[in-house]
Amino acid sequence: MPESGDRHALRTRLGIDLPIVQGPFGGGYSSARLAAAVSNAGGLGSFGVHALSAEQILHTATAIRALTAKPYALNLWVSNRDFQGDQPPLPMMQRMHERLKPYYRELGLEHPPEPVCKPVYDFEEQAQAVIEARPAVFSFVFGVPSPEIVKACKQRGIVTLGAATTLAEALALEQGGVDMIVASGFEAGGHRPSFLEPAEASLHGTLALVPQAASAVRVPVIAAGGIADARGVAAALHLGAQAVQVGTAFLACEESGAPELHKKLLFEPAAARTVLTRAFTGRLARGIRNRLHDELTGFAEVLPYPAQGWALGALRDAALAQGNAGLVPLWCGQSARLLRHRRAAELLPALVSAL
Repeated sequence: MPESGDRHALRTRLGIDLPIVQGPFGGGYSSARLAAAVSNAGGLGSFGVHALSAEQILHTATAIRALTAKPYALNLWVSNRDFQGDQPPLPMMQRMHERLKPYYRELGLEHPPEPVCKPVYDFEEQAQAVIEARPAVFSFVFGVPSPEIVKACKQRGIVTLGAATTLAEALALEQGGVDMIVASGFEAGGHRPSFLEPAEASLHGTLALVPQAASAVRVPVIAAGGIADARGVAAALHLGAQAVQVGTAFLACEESGAPELHKKLLFEPAAARTVLTRAFTGRLARGIRNRLHDELTGFAEVLPYPAQGWALGALRDAALAQGNAGLVPLWCGQSARLLRHRRAAELLPALVSAL
């Protein structure tokens, strides 16, 4: 059995004071302000850039560096498409369009937009932009980058950090030369980043996954999923992790890019009822159960990722503008009822208060 080694090796390698990694958020939910606030407070701030072009990734890195001189991470999705392809047949898109028309009418939109396919950026090009930006950490989900990308990171001193939802995925990441592994339990909010098997077949809890990964791989393990307070951090470190990744608690902070309606709901009783569903984007993800989930789940078809998200885009924007939480995807982990802090600088010390 591999030894865990120096329990502070990860912090030393990353140049951070606290064993806390901010979960990266996509779709505008990350912000330079949040990433910098976490890094300035001693953790590792992150920014999800998978929906950005190479040029936008470079601009994002510049924005973060303007706010902090501390280490931070940029995060990408190795797979930006479903195996079925990113553009489903037009008749399938039109059926979903018809299914959504009543919601548009309810929101006062007489002419809902026709189904469109937005750009899906090439991972290899995005990765080259991240490497050019040279963050302290290049983190990623949904797979293992090519040996060429891993080698380029090592040559430039960029730490690579990949997400695993199963022991087999953790071993695959280690074999691929990845420096550190996030062991992500199904309690986590947002998308399940499984890549060897369907996400539905890869639902391991944090409590089970972390010690297995920590015992099986020689690289540092970071625990993620359902960790929102000091007790969760202490427990994860006791299980063999060298740090934890916290998502929902940072999403709820005022510095995040999440809509205010979303942040507010994370502190309310509704956040206790979360579901894993493909209805919001076409990929399995955890969010607050609401009307949109319940009614779309009963529909015969869900478009493959990212087309389902495209179909819901204008609906989401209109619902947010009208304060209608029932028609908006609301990402949330299972421990939201533990949330107490609304600023990153207050959350960081609270998370490590039991250490």
